[in-house]
Amino acid sequence: MSKIIRTQKPSVLPFYAMALVFVVLCAVLPVYKLWALLVALGGAAVAFGVAKKTCPPRVVEHEVPFHTGVEDVDQMLTDIQQKLDTLHALNEALPDPQLSAAMTRMEKAGRSIVEAVEANPAKAKQVRRFANYYLPDAVNVLQQYAKLAKQGVRGENAAAIRAEVEHNAASIATAFENQLDALYAAESMDLSADLTVLQNMLKGQGLSK
Repeated sequence: MSKIIRTQKPSVLPFYAMALVFVVLCAVLPVYKLWALLVALGGAAVAFGVAKKTCPPRVVEHEVPFHTGVEDVDQMLTDIQQKLDTLHALNEALPDPQLSAAMTRMEKAGRSIVEAVEANPAKAKQVRRFANYYLPDAVNVLQQYAKLAKQGVRGENAAAIRAEVEHNAASIATAFENQLDALYAAESMDLSADLTVLQNMLKGQGLSK
């Protein structure tokens, strides 16, 4: 989910005002004397302070795909999202319904992984291999498949590649879904333990059998 980030950029006008006042005072005062040099420096400092108060920092807004507070996690999520967008476009272009169903599962699991890591950046380490290897390799294979399909390449080798991709697509989708499940393994264990404690408490109070 894209976010608007606001940053403040200080105005350069106070620096220009300071330099201008210093140059003017140097031109009219005998700055070779210490008192005159101090007056010029003091005047420049006063000009800087006044200009800084009258010229507040400029607020700049820019949109970023993710903002978890961890730069490398944001970059990883951006890369995953871009590859999932590519996967979506490939799915739109390929007519095979069985392959399309598997690709839809891949995309759904991938976007859920992105949401989970965005909500809890500490989970990023659990999906590094998925982000760096599994997803890029899957997209690359499907891109090659789409290229063969678009070009209408015939022959035994091309047919074997297409058959292998179609056969393994469901397995790849299952692997993506297993990666998503692994992210919630700890939460599932905690929930199960909490339910057990609650059930025992209810039994102890005679409220449950």
